[in-house]
Amino acid sequence: MSAALATRPATLEDLLLEPGKAELIGGKIVRFMATGDIPSQASGAIYFSLRLYLRSSGLLGLAVTDNAGFACDLPHRKSFSPDASYYIGPRSGMRFYPQPPVFAVEIRSENDYGPQAEREMRDKRADYLAAGTEVIWDVDLQSVEATIRKFTPEHGPDFPITIFSRSEIADAEPAVPGWQMPVEELFVP
Repeated sequence: MSAALATRPATLEDLLLEPGKAELIGGKIVRFMATGDIPSQASGAIYFSLRLYLRSSGLLGLAVTDNAGFACDLPHRKSFSPDASYYIGPRSGMRFYPQPPVFAVEIRSENDYGPQAEREMRDKRADYLAAGTEVIWDVDLQSVEATIRKFTPEHGPDFPITIFSRSEIADAEPAVPGWQMPVEELFVP
């Protein structure tokens, strides 16, 4: 008779040893596929625009690039790794940021479409909001209009407060006061 080995839930310490992009969800390390050309360029454009704005505005906080880890304390989730973000909490040196960003960007990759992907993205938005994130962008670069759907706690993870199309200027109010970005810039190489 063989005894079943008990496995312990993964920790943030385990996640620090993970070589690629991953998050700690449900006590397990969940790995994410590397992103492609267009989503990567869009993520960089958002980060760059945020960084320039923060430098010129004097607004406190940090523009954060893709692949950064943010700790959170939800029953089933212990971390986030958005594609771009704005963070105003304490610094942590070489460790994960100790709390979630106030603004998080999730850019859809080619596998982020369909009913299962929609449920997973909705659940992640709910987690961000439960952890204190004030604004979430769901960036869809494949739709005809190329949209950014903006979510806030007041409207919840199911109903965007605003949908910005490719010809419009998006904002992240109230999380990033005064910052705006033309959606078209997500396509500039």
